[in-house]
Amino acid sequence: MIFPDSSPEMTCHFLGFMLFSCCINNLPTAARPKKNVMAVIRSFIAIDLPKNIQDSLDAVSKDLQAKKPISAVRWVPAKNIHLTLKFLGEVSSNNLELLTKILFTEITRHRCFDITVGGLGAFPSIHRPRVIWIGVEAPPDLLALQRSIETEAVRLGYTAEERPFSAHLTLGRVSHNASPDEVREIGQTLNDFKVGVLGTVPVDTVRLFRSDLGPGGAVYTPLKTIPLIR
Repeated sequence: MIFPDSSPEMTCHFLGFMLFSCCINNLPTAARPKKNVMAVIRSFIAIDLPKNIQDSLDAVSKDLQAKKPISAVRWVPAKNIHLTLKFLGEVSSNNLELLTKILFTEITRHRCFDITVGGLGAFPSIHRPRVIWIGVEAPPDLLALQRSIETEAVRLGYTAEERPFSAHLTLGRVSHNASPDEVREIGQTLNDFKVGVLGTVPVDTVRLFRSDLGPGGAVYTPLKTIPLIR
């Protein structure tokens, strides 16, 4: 095929391009050249918990799971329980380095402090539970740390939190399929179940975590550990 006003060389190049495009389009999807897609990860910023506190949380969780109808609750594995300071959502790999640098600069301005873990509650209330939590008692240092992280994250373009920060450790979430009667019974069970002080946690680092959903549930991988001032 020769086109008017085209040299034989141009016609040859055009036919070659058309042949290449046809071959690519006929390839299976997995075999086609991959486009340059920006990688993103789901991420959050949190305070990690020591093994002894995780073990105590696991014991409380198992005791509650033995009650009825607590089967309507999706329980968080103790190893996945953290004191979350900021959920970032999707973070592009290109922005990860900048995010880490800004977090390091901000977090290292704060001093170490202790938190006390204990008590049982629920959001929005113990009588209408949707999120079951273990309480956290902390000095003003925790709120100052969280606010500084929130401010910097929002400045970078991440979504601001709609609700005021309330320090807690999520133990489980009531299923959306739970009936009103089940929700009421769960609330009664929580009201009758007492949890004392589980221990004190020295907070000397904050971690940036990656969250991946695997066959067995969420898998949290620490990406960066940032120290506080001692």
